[in-house]
Amino acid sequence: MSEIPTFKQIQKAYLKIRDKVHRTAVLKSQKVNKRAGGELFFKCENFQKVGAFKFRGATHAVGELPEEKAQNGVATHSSGNHAQAVALAAKQRGIPAHIVMPENAPKVKVHAVRDYGADITFSKSTQEARESTLETVIDDTGAAFIHPYNDPNIIMGQGSAAIELLEDQPDLDIILGPVGGGGLISGTAIAASGFSPDTKVIGVEPEVANDAYLSFKTGERHPIQSTDTVADGLRTSLSELTFSCIQEHVDDIVTVSEHEIIDSMRFIWERMKIIIEPSSAVPAAAAFNDKVNIENRKVGIIISGGNMDLDTLPWQNFEN
Repeated sequence: MSEIPTFKQIQKAYLKIRDKVHRTAVLKSQKVNKRAGGELFFKCENFQKVGAFKFRGATHAVGELPEEKAQNGVATHSSGNHAQAVALAAKQRGIPAHIVMPENAPKVKVHAVRDYGADITFSKSTQEARESTLETVIDDTGAAFIHPYNDPNIIMGQGSAAIELLEDQPDLDIILGPVGGGGLISGTAIAASGFSPDTKVIGVEPEVANDAYLSFKTGERHPIQSTDTVADGLRTSLSELTFSCIQEHVDDIVTVSEHEIIDSMRFIWERMKIIIEPSSAVPAAAAFNDKVNIENRKVGIIISGGNMDLDTLPWQNFEN
C-alpha cells in the first residue's frame, strides 16, 4: 500500500496545480443557515473545470507521470466526474485518454467525456466489471492507470479544495464532505489536520451504500454491498489507502437516507440557485437532518460537483 500523503505534500501539489484549476467560490445563504441551525459555507466545486473537484486530483496525477509512462496515454474507470477530469487533464497534456464507464453512467457525463476527446468503453456497473474491463483496455493500449482515488497524487490534488476553503474561512468548526472511494475526504482531512487542527472533518455517505460508515465503525474495511443510490458518484468502495487516511485523520462518518439526499438537493437548487448533483447534497443532508451537531457552529461543506442530467431529475419520480 502507498504511504498516506502528508500536509506538506498537499501544499506542494496545490502550488503545482493552482494555475490550472479554478479557485472556486465559497457561498452562503441565510435561508440555508436558518434551516440548518448553523452557519454553512459551501465550497462550490460544481464551478470547477469539468464541473467537479475531480479535476484537481486528475490534473496533479496526470501531471506527475514521467514522460515514458505518459506516452501511451492514460486510462481509468469512472461513473463520470473522474472520467471527465482525466479526459481533460490528458487533453491538456496532449496525450490520449481511455475511459471505462458503467453502462448506467449519467448521459450528461458520458457526453462530456466524449467532448474532451477520450475513448470510452462501457462495462457492467459492478466494481468487478469496471476493473476487469479496464485491465483489457490497459493491455490493449499500454496506457497508465489513473485510479479514481487509490493514488497518493490524486488525494494530494483533492486536498487543495480544503486548503482554499480554509484560507477563505479559517475559523471553521467542522468540514462535511461526501464519501465514495474516499479520495476527497482523505485529502480534505489531511489538509485540515495541517491547516486547522481544531477543525473536525466528518464524512457523509448514503445509508444504502454505507461501506465507509461500516468500515470506520468496525475498524475493518467493508466492500460496498449496494450501488442502489441516487448519489451516483458515491457507488464505490474505499481502498486500503483511503481507509487508512480516514482512520488516521477523519473524526466521524455518518449516513443519510435517499429521501434526505433528494430533499436537500432540491432545497439547495431552489434557495441558493445553484446546480448540484446528488452526491453533493449528501453532506448538506447531514446538516439539515441533525446527523451532526452544528448548532451555532461554522461548518464548511464540500459541494463535490454539479453534473446533472436535466432530463432525469431525481425528485420527479421519487416516492418517500
